Amino acid sequence: MVRAGPLIGASLLAGPADACRLALVLAMDVSSSVDAVEDQLQRQGLAAALIAPDVQAAFFVSPDPVALIVFEWSGRYNQANLTGWSLIETPSDLATFAATIAGSRRSHNDFPTAMGYALGHAATLLGHAPDCASQTIDVSGDGENNDGFGPAQAFAAFPLDTVTVNGLVINGGEFEAETQLISFYRNHVVKGPGAFLEIANGYPDFQSAMQRKLVRELSAMVLGQTPQTDAPKG
Repeated sequence: MVRAGPLIGASLLAGPADACRLALVLAMDVSSSVDAVEDQLQRQGLAAALIAPDVQAAFFVSPDPVALIVFEWSGRYNQANLTGWSLIETPSDLATFAATIAGSRRSHNDFPTAMGYALGHAATLLGHAPDCASQTIDVSGDGENNDGFGPAQAFAAFPLDTVTVNGLVINGGEFEAETQLISFYRNHVVKGPGAFLEIANGYPDFQSAMQRKLVRELSAMVLGQTPQTDAPKG
């Protein structure tokens, strides 16, 4: 079983479905392939991306707020929530959330890449999410699953049929087969309505890639838009 961490800030969950347009889970890779410098580029990059002007505009393009949570993942039993569920209703809410990410510390640095368990943990978090109109999981990482069951088993075992799973591939580092990693994410991770894959050209590009991804998914399904999917058919 996937072990869920504490859901900090559960008091922020009030509100009917029509008052929350999206429950968004951000899953950040802290496996052993991610060194200390790369971890900080990822952590600080996410914090900066959340308060970038174009991302803020996407958060508040609709009067209906977004519910947001972030966790880091590595081995089978190594998932740690960096935040609890937070309803982002104002720029101040978003700034406070981003500051929490920027001030967070890495929980583990010596475990492999258990992506199936990360998806299972995300599904568990969504089970405690606000009642939003849609649900999305973002999985970022620089390697393929190499510990425990993989994404296919997670999709079969957890209630993810109506959940969109987007991917953010971080090229470079110790993984030279970028094409293989992109193919793995596209064929085995990205799934669901409007799902897509974003690519960062190394950790220095993580912030920009995260901004692009957040703008795209936060703007989807607003004012009747139909998101374009990058997910494979079948």
